[in-house]
Amino acid sequence: MIALVDCASFYASCERVFDPRLEDRPVVVLSNNDGCVVAMSQEAKVLGVPMGIPWFKLEPVAATQGIVARSSNYELYGSLSARVMEVIGRHAAWQEVYSIDESFISLRGTVEEVIQAGRRIREDVARCTGIPVRVGIAPTKTLAKVALLGVKRSAPLSRVGVCHFGAYSPTQRDTILASIPVTDLWGVAGRLGRRLANLNIHTAADLAAQDPGQMRRRFSVVLERTVRELRGTPCIPLEEEPRQYKDQLIYSRSFSEPVTTTPAMRQVLSIYAQQLASRLRNAGQEARVLTAWASTSPFATDQEPHSPQISAVLPVPTAEPVTIARGSLGLAELIRPGTRYVRAGVVLTDLRPAGQAETLPGLGPPGEGRNLGPTLDAVVARFGVGSVGLGYGGLGTPPSWQMRRAMLSPRATTHWDELVTVRL
Repeated sequence: MIALVDCASFYASCERVFDPRLEDRPVVVLSNNDGCVVAMSQEAKVLGVPMGIPWFKLEPVAATQGIVARSSNYELYGSLSARVMEVIGRHAAWQEVYSIDESFISLRGTVEEVIQAGRRIREDVARCTGIPVRVGIAPTKTLAKVALLGVKRSAPLSRVGVCHFGAYSPTQRDTILASIPVTDLWGVAGRLGRRLANLNIHTAADLAAQDPGQMRRRFSVVLERTVRELRGTPCIPLEEEPRQYKDQLIYSRSFSEPVTTTPAMRQVLSIYAQQLASRLRNAGQEARVLTAWASTSPFATDQEPHSPQISAVLPVPTAEPVTIARGSLGLAELIRPGTRYVRAGVVLTDLRPAGQAETLPGLGPPGEGRNLGPTLDAVVARFGVGSVGLGYGGLGTPPSWQMRRAMLSPRATTHWDELVTVRL
């Protein structure tokens, strides 16, 4: 059996781990610069808070409804996700971490034995991390997603939390599939859903009744696999080993206030490049192609839109921070001083394992061989992000354009000075 373990309202649950006052209260988590609601607790959903609503529209009524807002705490969410996945992995020989809050694992045994295993997973994760999880179990990944939908729509999580698709009779399983809109299925997006609706395919049961070969000819092999999986035949491969290498790395952010000068944009690009170089080294990779871009707001009516972009092929594949920073700085020369840029990013592509191709002595980037990158990593690991920077990225105080997170909770698992204080 395949079990899909999903964290319930993950971002909101993370906020509650170190702040018990948020239990049973409606919690919303905001996007970059405290812009829009991107996640919420079940209590906020019950109140009818729309996903994506701008905070400035919700804020006037938040206090009267008891809604608590938090800025996105990416460090905390990433740290707790790693802990949750480690605990889940203790219960199976095979695990595929699917996203920050979802993980597939394999389980063996009778229906009742597997259900008991799912309950133990829930108990262990709650005890070790404080995060509530739900478990959907079935013979295929797609049906495991279906089982998980059943958990989400059933009784409160404190009483339920594990659903084994095989525990139901064939008639009951057909009824379950008939209750699920086809657009709720894994991999069926809105546009594909509209095309299926034109063929009178509206539910998961309707799709399961289709001829797999015809679905492949009319749509794609992906939809054929979905049909077969709904019928109980495993078709989506189990990734027993996580992908070791990434295809690309991206670092992009919106600014809390617009960047309007060339020096400020150089500062942005230097900081972004340093962050990307560190991620590249952590992944054990090197990059050959760099792209940098910036953009104005599409909603600004008092200035002409401008989205400059550059691409460069680096001299050799590298994770050397000086080379990556220099490559990105060319974008700063393309901005129009006085124009209000609200977002920028740096992208690294053509990635390959580090050390795959050796460079002849004297022909590599200027900083190559001096261990500058690992030295920066060591300083940041000991003294924290922002303790050291390269060139324009070496800042004594945070820049004014830095992402605004006015309602940020403590990063209790990654920053020593933000450890939680326990009072008895």
